[in-house]
Amino acid sequence: MERLPYYHILHLLSLIVLTAHTFMAFANPAPENRKRTLMITGIASLLMLGSGFGMMAVLKLSYSAGWVLVKFVCWFGLSALAGIAYRKAHLRGVLSTVALGLIATALFMVYLRPF
Repeated sequence: MERLPYYHILHLLSLIVLTAHTFMAFANPAPENRKRTLMITGIASLLMLGSGFGMMAVLKLSYSAGWVLVKFVCWFGLSALAGIAYRKAHLRGVLSTVALGLIATALFMVYLRPF
């Protein structure tokens, strides 16, 4: 059975969860929400990474392609933003712009693969 659809669904679902909880951290960086939000974003981040590498293995894509490296940097940056939102609450506007930029860049890389 082809495993690609399962990896793809898991990848997109974890991206949605990671993005939603990251923006939730921007909207309400209250200390009582910190632990739960960081747990959820951490789990979603690991699922997104694992499913991404799973899709690459099924499709037999190169891990050193330029677009893959750019997506990895975008993943790393987006994964860090929820934690930064709790430490630097005064930068929420800038951080949300950075998050949108990282997401847009990652989508651009996967669908257009310019490198």
